[in-house]
Amino acid sequence: MSNRTPGPIPEGMSVSREEILVLGLTAGVVGSLVGGLTLYAGLALVVAGSHAGWVLALPAAPLGGALGYILARRLAARV
Repeated sequence: MSNRTPGPIPEGMSVSREEILVLGLTAGVVGSLVGGLTLYAGLALVVAGSHAGWVLALPAAPLGGALGYILARRLAARV
């Protein structure tokens, strides 16, 4: 018997470097596309004179970040 305590991650449940790399690239690309398109559409509406475009323009960055968070949660659930 050993006095060592188990590590924070069980041996069979490790995340590979490939999965972390794919998660980072996917989150970056999807977040940039969704956030950029939302910002573009919102600012185009604002420039055209519709103040409702701010509803799209203001949450563009948090929306892109939220997609990255969702992808990370999906990877963690798979492990």
